[in-house]
Order: sequence, then C-alpha cells, then structure tokens
Amino acid sequence: MPSTISLIKRLKADYPQFKFIKSSNYSWSHSDSTIYYADNDDISFLFHELSHGVLNHTDYNRDIELIAMEREAWDYTIKIASEYNISISNDIIQSTLDTYRDWLHKRSTCPNCTAIGVQIKKQSYKCLACGHQWQVNESRTCALRRYTLKK
Repeated sequence: MPSTISLIKRLKADYPQFKFIKSSNYSWSHSDSTIYYADNDDISFLFHELSHGVLNHTDYNRDIELIAMEREAWDYTIKIASEYNISISNDIIQSTLDTYRDWLHKRSTCPNCTAIGVQIKKQSYKCLACGHQWQVNESRTCALRRYTLKK
C-alpha cells in the first residue's frame, strides 16, 4: 500500500480540480472543492471523500437521499481505489453505512409512540401510527434532537 504522502501527490495530479487538505477528519466540501483527509492508516475514507467529489455530491432534501449518496459514493470508492491497486473492505463499507442507517432510524422514530414515521419535508417527520409530528436537528455530527410540532 502506498504511503499517504505519495498517494496524495498522485491524487493531486490525477484530480487537479480538487484541493487536498490534511485535517483531523475525512470530509468533502462541495463549496470549495476540497477533500479533507486525516493522516492515519485507513485510506478507504480518502477514496470515499474523493468519490463524493467526483460524483459532485452537494446537498440533500430528504434524509434517505443522504443514504443513497453514501451508498453511491462507496460503490464508486471501490472503482477508484482499484485503479490504485487498493481494495476496500466490505466490512468498512457496511459499518459506515450502518451508522447512517442507525441515524435515519433514530430520526424517523416517533418520540410519542416509537413507531416509525415518514419524512414530510426537510427535517420534519410525521408518525403513521399516531399522527404525531416532529422536527429534527441536522445531527450528523452532534446529538439528535426531536421537537414536537404544534398542531
């Protein structure tokens, strides 16, 4: 496996449309076309964030769209990494996708009766069982909050 430094050099040459900036976390910033990468042994996430960039992932309106973008990015990650003779562990992919699945499940669980609700607009859900409506915060990197909507 190539060193992170040599890999970043090659990625910068192969993908000049993106900036690569060392950071404490892996992330993709559409607004400034930047892939932020951490300096650790698992470069799967570097290829994953690059995939978001190549696929031009920006924002989403429904939470399920985020999961679809993540799945699409992981599928593309396998393709890009193979061009560098690097294989991506399916365990890493599924573990990461599980965090998004768990996030969606928590957001869509009715705080009134614990049945699963449906998203009716950005950050708003309605329970199919009891009719309760609630809003959720962004919460991808912070604690989930659910707020009852006034009827």
